[in-house]
Amino acid sequence: MNPYSAYKRQSVSTMTNIEIVVKGYDECERQLNRAVSFIKSKEYVEAHNSLDKAAELITAFQTCLDMSVGEVSENLNSLYSYFFKQIIKADMKKDVAIIEELLPLISDLKDAFVQISLLPKGQHYVS
Repeated sequence: MNPYSAYKRQSVSTMTNIEIVVKGYDECERQLNRAVSFIKSKEYVEAHNSLDKAAELITAFQTCLDMSVGEVSENLNSLYSYFFKQIIKADMKKDVAIIEELLPLISDLKDAFVQISLLPKGQHYVS
């Protein structure tokens, strides 16, 4: 394993759950922004690949929800379902506008998780 891969593996293994979620949102944003670029330059296979990665991240977020938490998880589940459907729709239509509508929503959610990560450990749902 090269040193960079070892470093990345070590840094992920020492992250809290919330830090991993924030990193996931960062990657989702990155993939959606890449998809916008690829669609604009008519690189549709690359756009599909980026949208597929973003959809996989959204699915991962959704499957990790603790539905016993109640309303918060239910609301996130609904948002993730919406995001997933919109990503698939954007992929089928190669529609930049759909992706650009999602980006600020995902950014806002990421910012919320960043704020949660700043709370003392016992005051947030994700530990």
